[in-house]
Amino acid sequence: MRITDMNYGNHMGNDVVLSIMHDARMQFLASEGYTELEIGGCGLIMADVMIAYRSEGHYGDLLSVELFTDEISSRSFDFLYRLSTRRGGQKVLIAEGKTGMVGYDYQEAKVCMLPGKFIATLNR
Repeated sequence: MRITDMNYGNHMGNDVVLSIMHDARMQFLASEGYTELEIGGCGLIMADVMIAYRSEGHYGDLLSVELFTDEISSRSFDFLYRLSTRRGGQKVLIAEGKTGMVGYDYQEAKVCMLPGKFIATLNR
């Protein structure tokens, strides 16, 4: 964690958790050859977000981010996130989150079907 990630309470700010989730999502998509704007014929748009704080993140923590998928349908799915660190040899859960993602055609400005190849990627 960087000093700029800390808030007035001297722990990781809530906006930082959302930014880390966004970065993890972008890294996953890039690793599969996608972006949020192009997943094989359409893009993705975030429909909702949820964050549950489990422990404080502190300056100097080295975060690990795990990313999972759930509730996959023809038009939407959830990304699930788990942010943790190690302290004193123990794994410490910092936060868990969810972003509800929807297939979105940015040209037409409307919801669309997720491409089959992309759904197959999510199901791996």
